[in-house]
Amino acid sequence: MTRISRYFAPRLGLLLLVLSGTSLGAQAQATLSVTPSQPEIGSLVLLSIRRAKAPGDSVVSITGWMGGEPLHFRGDSTGVDHAFGLVPLEASDSVVARVVVRYGSGAADTIRSAVAVPPRLKPTAARTARSRSRLRVSKVYTAKPDSLTEARIERENAEARAVGRRAHTTPELWTEPFLRPRGSRITSSFGSGRLFNGRLASSHGGVDFAGQPGDSVRAANRGVVAIVDNFFLAGNVVYIDHGGGVVTGYFHLTQALVAVGDTVERGQQIGLVGATGRVTGPHLHWSARYGEHSVDPMGLITLTSSLGTPKRPRH
Repeated sequence: MTRISRYFAPRLGLLLLVLSGTSLGAQAQATLSVTPSQPEIGSLVLLSIRRAKAPGDSVVSITGWMGGEPLHFRGDSTGVDHAFGLVPLEASDSVVARVVVRYGSGAADTIRSAVAVPPRLKPTAARTARSRSRLRVSKVYTAKPDSLTEARIERENAEARAVGRRAHTTPELWTEPFLRPRGSRITSSFGSGRLFNGRLASSHGGVDFAGQPGDSVRAANRGVVAIVDNFFLAGNVVYIDHGGGVVTGYFHLTQALVAVGDTVERGQQIGLVGATGRVTGPHLHWSARYGEHSVDPMGLITLTSSLGTPKRPRH
């Protein structure tokens, strides 16, 4: 019979689940930690797997799913395997991570972790005033779009989602922590409400960095350029496929300095700050996707800064 135990370590912000017993009767044990244990909606979490040592029985593969997207585990120099997990924007109550650890003996551990999601806050007048950005843009971007423009926007959104799907088939290309694409101050955070010309248009799907036309924009990590284009809302864009399901996007550029298919290095200049698309002024909008889902890109920085040196991918 399978036994699941829960351990809470509030000082570390970790939720550990231990599952013992396998379908083939072996005595292997695996632990799964989720960081942070109570993530925000639309964020990434870090899943970490460690198993009790069993002489002569090595881990062959670690696979799993969370939030409708596959997980890609990679071992580090400390012997722990890590993967990003997803808390979708549409999540409510909890999101389940399901991980299967397979061993050389043929045994397998299946671990399920229900990660709690904080309740959505009901809007109030005070909260609305604090959380919404009041912005003025050209009426071209706030008027109801005609059918051709609607089709263009949907085509561009579909193209971005397709890059996210393909990123699951790209091996992880990065070995160092993600970094900010600009060192300037953040002017708008992920998830904040956007009031364009007095109308609530959307929730902010990225992080905005201050900048002036021509200022440098740098790649957040090593990857392959997947899109260089002009989008209706995002203006001149660059999307980078970092592998393992992770994609970052750089919007409203004056100019892109890379081409599709280029391999870019962490911190490499890839474009210049601009004011193209739906903007109120020059800035960089930085976005991220895990598979098809938009996530807070700042999580890439905070979660990878604590990782050990990667050794190998596990799929």
